[in-house]
Amino acid sequence: MAAKRSSAARADAKERRQGVPADQAPAARPGSRAAAPTRATSLDRLVHDRTRLAIVSALAVNATLSFNELKALTETTDGNLSVHARKLEEAGYLTCTKGFEGRVPKTEFTLTDAGRRALQKYLDHMEAIIRHARSKSR
Repeated sequence: MAAKRSSAARADAKERRQGVPADQAPAARPGSRAAAPTRATSLDRLVHDRTRLAIVSALAVNATLSFNELKALTETTDGNLSVHARKLEEAGYLTCTKGFEGRVPKTEFTLTDAGRRALQKYLDHMEAIIRHARSKSR
């Protein structure tokens, strides 16, 4: 029996099949619906995931966070945090430094400049969507 996959996992699999993340797809023809700047499908799916957004947001306001601090802030399991942090690290959005404090292993995460830019772009996009939605409801 096949295991159920989360919507984020399905979206990530779709991106891998297509080979181009939604936020890097070619622009639509001018005047078409896809050219609207508030199109939700052009959100950075890597940042849009709840857990990854929590990780990036926590690191945006803290210079570095240890694995345990980040796990507590995001309220995730060890495995879940590891998987999401690795995706962000592979994208160049954060760095992971492993070392020891005495005999105790210590893993620390830091947001990169690319991660900071991706978060800012994501927040700007979300604000545009909110402004657009509010203007339509009036």
